[in-house]
Amino acid sequence: MHTFRRSAALLALSLGTVASLPALAADELHYNQISLRAEVSQEVARDLMIVTLYTEEQNTDPAKLAADISTTMNKALAQAKQVKDITLRQGSRNSYPIYDAKGQKITGWRERAELRMESTDFAALSKLTGELLTDLKMGGMDFAIATPTRKASEDTLLKEAVTAFKARAQLATDALGGKGYKIVNLNFNSNGFPQPYMRAPMMMKAAGMDAAPVTPEVEAGTSQVSMTADGSIEVLMP
Repeated sequence: MHTFRRSAALLALSLGTVASLPALAADELHYNQISLRAEVSQEVARDLMIVTLYTEEQNTDPAKLAADISTTMNKALAQAKQVKDITLRQGSRNSYPIYDAKGQKITGWRERAELRMESTDFAALSKLTGELLTDLKMGGMDFAIATPTRKASEDTLLKEAVTAFKARAQLATDALGGKGYKIVNLNFNSNGFPQPYMRAPMMMKAAGMDAAPVTPEVEAGTSQVSMTADGSIEVLMP
C-alpha cells in the first residue's frame, strides 16, 4: 500500500513538472522584451472638392411645390452631367408644413432639395458651381483627401514608420548592450484623414439673368497625416 502511494506521489510530481514546462516557456518569451512606438507624418494636399447646392421653395399646394422642386433639380442635374470628371449625388430632400401664427392650422408647405458634387478638377467644378448658382443656392463647400491620394500616402507612411521603428529598436538594443533584437509584434494606425465637413454657407451674390455666372475662388490647403507603429521587441543579450 505504501509503495502504491509513493508511486502515485512520484507520478503526480512528474506530471506537475511536465505541465509547468509550457508556463516556463511562456515566461521566457517575455524575457528582455520592451515596448516601442514610432511616428511619422507628412503634409498631404486636399485634392477633392465637395460642393453642396440646394433649392428651397414654399407653396400652398404640396403637389405643385414638389413639381417645381423636381423641375429645378432635374435642370441642374442635366447641366452638371455635361461636365466630365464630376461625381453627382442627390442629397437630402425634405418637405414640412408651415403653420399659422397660432400653430394650429397648416397654411402652406416648404420643401428643400440638395445636390452634392465632388471632383478633383477644381477649375471645372468651380465653373459649374457658378453657373448653377443662377437657379440654386450655395449650401456649403469643403475639401478632402481623395481615396487614391489617401492610399498612396498611407503606403508611403507605412514604409517610413517601419524604418523609424527599426531605428528605435536598434537604439534600444544598443542602450541595453544587446547583440540584436527580434520583433515580437507590430501594429500600425493612421491619423489625419478627416471626413469632409461642410463649411457654413458662403455669402455669394447670385448671378443675374444678364450677368456672368459667379465662379467661387477656392483654396484647398493641406492636412497633416501621420502613421504610428506600436510594438514590442525582444532584445537578444550576449
